[in-house]
Amino acid sequence: MTGFINVNKSAGVSSAREVAIVKRLTGMPCGHMGTLDPMACGVLPIAVGNAARLFDYFLSKRKRYIAEFVFGTDTDTLDTTGTVISSGGKIPSGEEIEKALPLLTGEYDQIPPQYSAKSVGGERGYKLARRGEKFELPPKRVSVGEFRLLGIAGGGAFRFEVECGSGTYIRSLARDLGKLTGTYAVMSALTRTQSGPFSIENSVKTQDLDCDNIFASLIPADSVLPYPAIKLSCGEEKKYLNGVPVECGLAEGQYRIYRADGSFYGTGASDGTILKSRLKLC
Repeated sequence: MTGFINVNKSAGVSSAREVAIVKRLTGMPCGHMGTLDPMACGVLPIAVGNAARLFDYFLSKRKRYIAEFVFGTDTDTLDTTGTVISSGGKIPSGEEIEKALPLLTGEYDQIPPQYSAKSVGGERGYKLARRGEKFELPPKRVSVGEFRLLGIAGGGAFRFEVECGSGTYIRSLARDLGKLTGTYAVMSALTRTQSGPFSIENSVKTQDLDCDNIFASLIPADSVLPYPAIKLSCGEEKKYLNGVPVECGLAEGQYRIYRADGSFYGTGASDGTILKSRLKLC
């Protein structure tokens, strides 16, 4: 069995806990395709079986969030779970926020939060931060395709929708937007509504899953790959499955490979002359 369970993670639990539940119910190796902070909720695709081999494929996928930022406050974690460093700061107007948003749209160099999984000298940043050690993280080029104000949430909080590339920290967006409006801002809520081909509309809560129904929620691995499909003949299949390149007249690129009986095998790559196996997924 291989595929994905599109979990709608609950706020207040870790991504690792959700993975552990799916692993227990399926009895298969599992792993998430992009973690969410414990305070965040929403789309957490969990790979089951060999689908975990597609992790690198999902590194380049776009994500969409609904976020809430509280202005006038700063914390060490850049969200409301951290220790308050400053408070009582300015609450910007909606007009000031709207004016600043284009400056954080497109590509820009973002400094990750110190409380993050980024490594410094071989050790995770959050571990160093918890020990009170001083360190700096280098900026990383991130891509923000859409950053728009949705409305006022009250108490100095505003709601936003963000569409961005992998590696973008929404907590850092809050910090940077606060600076641009002459104040501080931290993230107070976050919901991931989309991660690549997975959306919140077809997600499931782990508390609704059991050993009897979890397989009905399994999304086949081939259904999320946007590659053309190739069905091998019996002769081609014998060569291909033994690692022998198959002659082809296919255009260069990636393909979904199916056995002669129509079952999904994995991915392959054509150079315009031969077809080689890349990943075995089933």
